Amino acid sequence: MSTDKAFFVQRLNDHIQYLGKVTNTLKGQGNFQGTNCHQCKLGTWIDNEGTHAIAHASPALQQQFAELVAKHELFHDFSNEALVKHQTGDHLNSRRAMTEMHKLSGQLVNLLLNMDRQAHRQAA
Repeated sequence: MSTDKAFFVQRLNDHIQYLGKVTNTLKGQGNFQGTNCHQCKLGTWIDNEGTHAIAHASPALQQQFAELVAKHELFHDFSNEALVKHQTGDHLNSRRAMTEMHKLSGQLVNLLLNMDRQAHRQAA
């Protein structure tokens, strides 16, 4: 898999920016509506360039990509639930969904960093 040195870091940055928009809205500092897992920058990459690039990667990297796809979808499920519950005034369930969203975000960050290390090992 050929990537520049900042490739997965760019995907990580896309995710962090999205998370920030959701978090700011949940704090009452924005009006972000959220998207599904295919409409954000990371999701667009997963569905297009990521899928094509990963086809030629090692089995370990392909497995991490599959995990990334699944966790990314769950992240959107929980972030959207948190936003909807927040809008309806259901703060307890909004916080519960937000907790799961943050857990998944941490897992996505770790996966992207691991994929970055793996891709660089393959290239070396």
